[in-house]
Amino acid sequence: MDTMRDRFAPVVSRLLNDDPRVAVVLAEIGRDGFAEAARRHPDRVINVGIREQLLVGAAAGLALTGLRPVVHTFASFLVERPFEQLKLDLGHQDTGAVLVSAAASFDWPAGGYTHMAPGDVALLDTLDGWTVHVPGHPDEAETLLRHAVAAGDDRVYVRLSVQSNRHARAIDGRTFVTVREGGRGVVVAVGPMLDAVLAATEGLDVTVLYATTVRPFDAAGLRRATQAAGTDVVLVEPYLAGTSTGAVSEALADVPHRVLGLGVGRRELRRYGGVEDHVAAHGLDAHSLRERIGGFVGAYASGA
Repeated sequence: MDTMRDRFAPVVSRLLNDDPRVAVVLAEIGRDGFAEAARRHPDRVINVGIREQLLVGAAAGLALTGLRPVVHTFASFLVERPFEQLKLDLGHQDTGAVLVSAAASFDWPAGGYTHMAPGDVALLDTLDGWTVHVPGHPDEAETLLRHAVAAGDDRVYVRLSVQSNRHARAIDGRTFVTVREGGRGVVVAVGPMLDAVLAATEGLDVTVLYATTVRPFDAAGLRRATQAAGTDVVLVEPYLAGTSTGAVSEALADVPHRVLGLGVGRRELRRYGGVEDHVAAHGLDAHSLRERIGGFVGAYASGA
């Protein structure tokens, strides 16, 4: 199966052909995937070199001319390094762009901590007006990329990962999907965490919601789920643990509730190993999740 990033360049290249407003801005990373598109549209495929602040600034300038820029590099270079430009060139100027990241939290451990960005979504939460998509499958990535490019002049972040669920789900770019229903708690699985959550909650009396769009947060969908399953909520996110606990608390502000945020820990792992080592070290494997989820909601079925 191809990866989300494998799907990215072909999809956006087709959008370049179909929509004269679309432009692509790169900082060396990913340029080979757009080689043919650059020959076809040399004025709308722009590689600024290894200058990530310029990457975002150039995208904002293109947006001011009426174009819809799609901006791509690794998450640490797209959100963390040029954060001031996200805040000012896009946010303060009220311009729109589609930011598409790769490498996610720890997709390329050999690259070291400079190429990891588990805090990207939390950092964007300090800014106003961002839509954040976290697909869990290449098919979903394509759907959400198309949603993002078509989203007028909005500021959209699409977080791609090499981690993937086995099967794609029908998603709409707005709401959570109910995957399993139970009566003793709600587990929200974000993007590529769904398969591990489903394995972890097998036999547990919990509702599982699947989230591929986390900003805006589907407060109404969560509230509906808690009406039947109760207000114990577990978030399983593929980035910094607790990133969305505030959104859950805001959604349930008028009712007593408990929330547990699971995800990537703050402690830096300096023996990088492989992706599976990071998953286990952060407790995001199915076995670890089962212990944390079951212990929190007390939802073990008889004999489980």
